[in-house]
Amino acid sequence: MWAITRVISRRIHGTSDITVPKLSGFSIVSPKHVEVEYSDGTKFNFSSEFLRIHSPAADGKVRSIGGERVISGRRYVGIMSAEPVGNYGVRLVFDDLHRTGIYPWDYFYELGSNKFGLMRSYIKTLQKHNLSREPPPSRKR
Repeated sequence: MWAITRVISRRIHGTSDITVPKLSGFSIVSPKHVEVEYSDGTKFNFSSEFLRIHSPAADGKVRSIGGERVISGRRYVGIMSAEPVGNYGVRLVFDDLHRTGIYPWDYFYELGSNKFGLMRSYIKTLQKHNLSREPPPSRKR
């Protein structure tokens, strides 16, 4: 488990000195929100959009613009289900049919610890590339 923590920590922070407490609770509060709680009392609430755009999976719906990973149009995405993956994480199935991301419990902790900075960075990246959190307009036939 420590190895996963170090890899995740390096990926988000550029450091490797975070110890992640043991998971004590996970729930899908609604299709749009997930709550994750740890043994030290830390509790994180995540929007489904936030989790979708920070999926740890390589995904065909991701645009690579100038080397940046950009997922746009996911403001209203929802979570259809959560499938346990061993003792270390969960696979979230989103209503845009993305289902390949396995979220280790340590990854939720890292995301929660950096949630506001990550979201701010995401919005700046969208603006930089003239993209939006809003889904594209549906095509009329």
